[in-house]
Amino acid sequence: MKKTSLVALLLTVLFVAGGCRTASLNYQRLDNPALTRISVGATLGPGDVFEVRVYREPDLSGSFRVPPSGVIEFPLIGAVKVDGLTPTSVEEEIRERLKSGFLKSPWVTVFVKQYNSKKITVIGQVQRPGTYPFESEMHIIQAISVAGGFTNTARRNYIIVTRRKNRAERRIPVPVELISRGLAKNFFLQPGDIIFVPETVL
Repeated sequence: MKKTSLVALLLTVLFVAGGCRTASLNYQRLDNPALTRISVGATLGPGDVFEVRVYREPDLSGSFRVPPSGVIEFPLIGAVKVDGLTPTSVEEEIRERLKSGFLKSPWVTVFVKQYNSKKITVIGQVQRPGTYPFESEMHIIQAISVAGGFTNTARRNYIIVTRRKNRAERRIPVPVELISRGLAKNFFLQPGDIIFVPETVL
């Protein structure tokens, strides 16, 4: 009897240890900066709204919506093509053109308010499945909230984010329940992500 009990105890310890290693590996995978950080290469497109600030130049600062032509009219320098450019590239374009005969050392910053040209899709066990505008620094909790939250049958700790990059598709499991409880780092989305909330397996 003692020998049998000892074997059972050893098997239990090995099982628990194996489970802990698996959970640790999944957590490390989620902590990978490449998976949690928003892509800094997101470009502007028609419908996007962004703000330009020129330090100590309030008349040159303001908000712009990218028109279908992809070209905005900026004070002093005129037409600026922004469609297909990153916010950083827009900053550089405006800065260089202002330096050419208008301001000595302009300090230009661009903040994207709405990525209306970029979308994320939420499907599965949420109240309002559908496609929604992507927002700067949008995270998984925010996306679920925009879609109305989980249904009662949602499997909250195994959300699948499908991400396409360079024609390759990647499926990333995200433990949303752990994130909401502060036990895992938040997961930041990228334009085009598809969030699938599966049903709980009873």
